Amino acid sequence: MTDDARASSGAAGLSDEERLAQLGYTQVLARRMSAFSNYAVSFTIISVLSGCLTLYLFGMITGGPAVITWGWVAVGLMTLFVGLSMAEICSAYPTSAGLYFWAHRLAPPRSAAAWAWFTGWFNVLGQVAVTAGIDFGAASFLGAYLNLQFGFEVTPGRTVLLFAAILILHGLLNTFGVRIVAFLNSVSVWWHVLGVAVIVGALAFVPDHHQSASFVFTKFVNETGWGNGVYVVLLGLLMAQYTFTGYDASAHMTEETHDASTAGPKGIVRSIWTSWIAGFVLLLGFTFAIQSYGKELTSPTGAPPAQILLDALGATTGKLLLLVVIGAQLFCGMASVTANSRMIYAFSRDGALPFSHIWHTVSPRTRTPVAAVWLAALAALALGLPYLINSTAYTAVTSIAVIGLYIAYVIPTLLRVRKGDAFERGPWHLGRWSVPIGIVSVTWVALITILFMLPQVSPVTWKTFNYAPVAVLVVLGFAATWWLASARHWFLAPTHATRSPEPVEK
Repeated sequence: MTDDARASSGAAGLSDEERLAQLGYTQVLARRMSAFSNYAVSFTIISVLSGCLTLYLFGMITGGPAVITWGWVAVGLMTLFVGLSMAEICSAYPTSAGLYFWAHRLAPPRSAAAWAWFTGWFNVLGQVAVTAGIDFGAASFLGAYLNLQFGFEVTPGRTVLLFAAILILHGLLNTFGVRIVAFLNSVSVWWHVLGVAVIVGALAFVPDHHQSASFVFTKFVNETGWGNGVYVVLLGLLMAQYTFTGYDASAHMTEETHDASTAGPKGIVRSIWTSWIAGFVLLLGFTFAIQSYGKELTSPTGAPPAQILLDALGATTGKLLLLVVIGAQLFCGMASVTANSRMIYAFSRDGALPFSHIWHTVSPRTRTPVAAVWLAALAALALGLPYLINSTAYTAVTSIAVIGLYIAYVIPTLLRVRKGDAFERGPWHLGRWSVPIGIVSVTWVALITILFMLPQVSPVTWKTFNYAPVAVLVVLGFAATWWLASARHWFLAPTHATRSPEPVEK
């Protein structure tokens, strides 16, 4: 019997701490989260009030209402396949190391460390980018509110300043307000659910005018400069696919969750299907309520959803509901910093980041990785700075998030499919559907990885260039160089993989 088989067969009946020790790690983080709290983190990071609305402008010019509506349906279904495949693996290996640890356990022994190394680096890239995308989107909507309420002029420089302030806020909350963060993640679920219900209800019943069903479901708009309609439709899928990111948080929080081998996978799957439903309702509400497509597309706020609320509901109600949206986006960014820091902590615990001894330290007071929190925030800020000179930088950041995360999501699934019946399942699994669902997941991610590296607008200039491929290649090149020069000799080697840090004074 293999080591994995013995571990899996012996996992039943073990406590969370015993199962973690069986996987090679010592319990260091505080295990305080319930199954609902674990789900709440992923649901909050997906955040339909963030992803759907911050890229709504992109959707309006890249396919318009038809692609916004049907793209959400199609992408949601494919994301559910990806999430189901991940959930099954999460059940077998419930650790904050998450995706790269899964890859290590599922790959052939001779190449396992390499698979894990590159999975981890893609995961770090994607999580930093999704944190940047969320908080930059929140900054854009906060700027829109300040424009409406106080005449605040929205400029790239001011948006970046708001972005930095929000990242600092989320860094401070994750440093000093650990219990508050856990509470706010639970509040966030109801904020999102009730917020969507209130906003959609208002947009459905208050305006005197609504768009027709044919407009919402069939109207195609192409303001990208590209002449190929199919290409534009495919590009338009970015809005939905970016929204469906971050649900790996349920895996990264398993070392802080009770009954992790079932709570983690359930958190992944539930966060996807509940967001799928909520997002569809939200998008229908906004698209039916569009009063003037051209006016909202060129809104001085820089955020068409804010203009839709204003035009459809009036100034007072529109601004109040805009605050609901901003609140949801702030919840989302806070949770993203939490999940990102746990990934950085775990990867550093195995020595995989420069200066790992700093990033895997844990505060003895809060039992959280404080240094990793601030690395997550600062890296996200760096990724958003090109917006000062590049008008399409935000969509590039969202592309980076999708590419980085989904490559990391699907590598363990690919390895699991290759492993076949030799895969030792955890208590939550897909049975005979595991391999077919895995094949669909791998195929889908291969498609979107290529798609979202392509140019998004024409003509392509230095101001409109999609720099996603550059960011991906820089990280991949750095990781490959370090791997060949050094890491292949020690990363996740038997004497190294079981090392776990103790809390140290900062």
